[in-house]
Amino acid sequence: MRAALQLPPDDYAVDDRLREIGYGTWEGSTLAEMQARDPAFFAKRQTEKWTLAPEGGETYEAVQSRMRDWYEELRGDTVAVAHGGTARALMVALGFETPQSAADLPIAQGAVYVFADGGLNGYS
Repeated sequence: MRAALQLPPDDYAVDDRLREIGYGTWEGSTLAEMQARDPAFFAKRQTEKWTLAPEGGETYEAVQSRMRDWYEELRGDTVAVAHGGTARALMVALGFETPQSAADLPIAQGAVYVFADGGLNGYS
């Protein structure tokens, strides 16, 4: 992939802040399994995704904070590979989305999202 983008093969860094949102006790479960395990909590989380986390998991609000920290440390053009949850959180941190609009925002697999010049463009 780096060759296709004409990037040096060894010039990259790994940053744990780009990891996907932690689902705690729900990790590795399907939505149906999550719902079956605790229907009341699952229903509540569906309406409060930004601030409510499963046991041992993290909130989108926490992901938003780590993504803001990551973004503020950038010193130049950057190509980052991350997950949908981190993309949603970054969109909120940068003011492109609200927690309500981002919580269920579809993030395309294999798409490229460009955050530049105060705007956001998606390419797939």
